[in-house]
Amino acid sequence: MKIRIGYELAFECPQPTPMILMLNVHPTRSQDLIVPDTLLAAPPVPIRIYVDSFGNRCSRIVAPEGILRLSTDAIISDPGSPDVTNPEARQTSIEELPDEALQYLLGSRYCEMDPLVDTAWKLFNESVTGWSRVQAICDFAHDHIEFGYQHARSTRTAWEVFQEKKGVCRDYAHLAITLCRCMNIPARYCTGYLGDMGLPPPYEEMDFAAWIEVYLGGLWYTFDPRNNTPRIGRILIARGRDAADVAISTAFGPNTLQYFRVHTDEIQHIDGAAVTRMN
Repeated sequence: MKIRIGYELAFECPQPTPMILMLNVHPTRSQDLIVPDTLLAAPPVPIRIYVDSFGNRCSRIVAPEGILRLSTDAIISDPGSPDVTNPEARQTSIEELPDEALQYLLGSRYCEMDPLVDTAWKLFNESVTGWSRVQAICDFAHDHIEFGYQHARSTRTAWEVFQEKKGVCRDYAHLAITLCRCMNIPARYCTGYLGDMGLPPPYEEMDFAAWIEVYLGGLWYTFDPRNNTPRIGRILIARGRDAADVAISTAFGPNTLQYFRVHTDEIQHIDGAAVTRMN
């Protein structure tokens, strides 16, 4: 299947402001791009690309005083297959973990572990290890949190999510990641595009989505505590320890996000003509 992806953002800065942007499709998916997701800026600004320590593609700019509009409109090829499931995947013992997975066992800015360790062991110690334990954690996060965009708060940590029982997709991810790490299961935060392909209407307003990847049996598997079901058309942008590592923008000065829109739509072919199915 082919998916049209992109965004439109507008920032207002009272002075020239250096920024780091994380808006490109992850390098592991770049070979699938049919139309590149080139970052367009209006007014034009110099853009320098680099790859961070987590393997994400980042852009460095200096936003000018006033309004800066950023956008892209790309097309990517996707197999259209649902997230891989493997109920037989076992939990890897800590001594068998590769070195690069160890950092995903540790606490991080939004995934503070100390307040939740005892709770995690009380809730999930009796669960079968491996896939079943991770699924039990995702089930808990899915049922524990009330979803609503009105609940969004950029400073909310996993412990606060657990206490407040409300949030958006990043909060589901942070709580599930933290509980996995408390149970000695490496887990990392992912962000990207996730449309409503394969689902019946009505369709939700599009936004960048958050999900998690968990290390089991020598492989990283996708879990989605917000939706809690395998989905199709998932396009990775970035991954890290938590949302702090994969922010779409990091500004080194005052700024206001004035406009934000994301699109991710399946391109269907009817009688030889390409038609974009708008979500």
